[in-house]
Amino acid sequence: MFGWDRGRPARRRSDGAQFFAARVTNPVRASRSLRARAPAVPANHLTLERIVPELDLELASLNALSSSRAESEFLKCCGSKNWARQVTSARPFASLDELIAKADRIWWSLDSGDWLEAFHSHPKIGEKKAAAPTAVEAQRWSEDEQSGIRNSAQQTLDELADSNRAYEEKFGYIFIVCASGKSSEEMLAILQDRLKNNAAEELRMAAAEQAKITELRLRKLLAG
Repeated sequence: MFGWDRGRPARRRSDGAQFFAARVTNPVRASRSLRARAPAVPANHLTLERIVPELDLELASLNALSSSRAESEFLKCCGSKNWARQVTSARPFASLDELIAKADRIWWSLDSGDWLEAFHSHPKIGEKKAAAPTAVEAQRWSEDEQSGIRNSAQQTLDELADSNRAYEEKFGYIFIVCASGKSSEEMLAILQDRLKNNAAEELRMAAAEQAKITELRLRKLLAG
């Protein structure tokens, strides 16, 4: 299977072989070049682009970005500038799993000031605008993550607003929760339960919720 006939002339490498060879030196250009010259094929025919996951192409593009552009992309996922710089410096990533693992290790190595900076990039539960300036895409993700609150009863919204104020007065920052898939009633119950924590316990819990949000957003970033 891996041998060859010395009597035969060398054959031209297939498009797939050329793609993988080119991908080592310039993955973004290689993927675009292959797309541009690929002939039309039947829907049921396996091609390189149907075998190689689109996620790999997005990751290659992320690895190839300039440092400033990569930091801007990572800041959409987590509002800590120190975190974004360190994740940018940790490139290249061979897989999404490696990116997520390194991003998480960096997050837990940061100090409380970096954590609080990330918290400020989120709007309060039930609101749309964050205290710190954020990218349009990050704002859209926040709205999607809080979609469980859209059709809530006014009484629940009022209780959330009251509990948000009580939380901020006690801890000095907004309530952070990974809101994806949660109803307003669930978030209210979580908020009221966490109001019982002391300052040290709650800071770690809020940081853990931010870590969940960051992972979800990294996945969204690479999903395009």
